[in-house]
Amino acid sequence: MGNLSKIVDALPDHYGCVIFTGLTGTFINLWMGINVAKARKQYDVPYPTMYSSDNKMFNCIQRTHQNTLENYPMFLMLLFIGGLQYPRTSACAGTLYNLSRIVYAKGYYTGDPEKRGWGSFSLVALIAMLGCTVGVALRQLRIFPH
Repeated sequence: MGNLSKIVDALPDHYGCVIFTGLTGTFINLWMGINVAKARKQYDVPYPTMYSSDNKMFNCIQRTHQNTLENYPMFLMLLFIGGLQYPRTSACAGTLYNLSRIVYAKGYYTGDPEKRGWGSFSLVALIAMLGCTVGVALRQLRIFPH
């Protein structure tokens, strides 16, 4: 356990905010997964059927979760690596991203796929986290000053 505490002690101040932001994303994914399970029951779409051939509402709920899962690894990588140098900026951008996923879901859950665009401000958050991560890489390569 001693080695882990050394790693934790080496993390920058405010990195706990980055960790909590990542955890929030986990809870958002769980919420979406629960919504898919409820929709399966409500619209009678059994496992392992991924999408319904005749129920658009189920497909909107399923697609919301699927799209979030497709983007989740990128989100976590940008959040956790960018947070090593820019923890507050990364946590704020990650929080904005998490909020965008909720807004995206609420729009898609209307059954009108065009309303998923309500959450398109996720791009601003991703660009901010990408900038933080590029900054970490440049600093690590000694291209960017301390």
